[in-house]
Amino acid sequence: MKKMITLYEKGAHSWRVVARDPARPNHLIDTNEYLISHGDATLLTDPGGQEVFPAVFAAIAEGWDPRKINTLFSSHQDPDVISSLALWLDFNPAIKCHTSWLWCSFIPHFGGDEGTLVPIPDEGCGIEVGGFMLQAVPAHFLHSSGNFHLFDADAGILFTGDVGAALQPPEAPLFVENFSEHIKLAEGFHKRWMGSAAAKNDWCHRARALKPTMLCPQHGAIYRGDDVMRFIDWFEALEVGVLRKAKH
Repeated sequence: MKKMITLYEKGAHSWRVVARDPARPNHLIDTNEYLISHGDATLLTDPGGQEVFPAVFAAIAEGWDPRKINTLFSSHQDPDVISSLALWLDFNPAIKCHTSWLWCSFIPHFGGDEGTLVPIPDEGCGIEVGGFMLQAVPAHFLHSSGNFHLFDADAGILFTGDVGAALQPPEAPLFVENFSEHIKLAEGFHKRWMGSAAAKNDWCHRARALKPTMLCPQHGAIYRGDDVMRFIDWFEALEVGVLRKAKH
């Protein structure tokens, strides 16, 4: 089952990850969800698909009051990111979901309406959580044409959506322990799903300037310490948008 683990805590401000689920069905991609709380307000990033909603909700409720979740952040429009929206709205009809303006007429097919979705402009913006400001950072075309990451300057944590993602076995560690071995699990995914070299290089420039201490992707292990810049350097040098030949 999924478990919630604290990544950062300083006074009233904290980050928690709802980590991968070893018991998930093999036909579902595994996901990480992150809670950022400040005081009594909590934001949940990429809350996941409707199929994993019970596991996500149970993991949160075991160590946190889900009634404090008043904000969702959807990095893009994929079903593994946000198809649980209707279930979260059943729990709390007042929840607001921040996402690219591009998807504000698409995501409501999963649930909600124009009062639910809060559009993020292409250049990004601040997102308030209990008086604390997070930053929506442009990551367009990595892989979605309207895509954002989320940065917490106080914690030094950058939520990176599909950037940095790796498809790992359920027993894999929460944090990257051997970068050289781990990155082999990420290479094929990034070559195929990241479609623009210009967008990739722009993101690498932005990410370096932010100087994060942790990169938290939606899939796979978390990068911290020296592995943060190792990943950015690796990604910058990677050829992307590559259609690989099928193996026979």
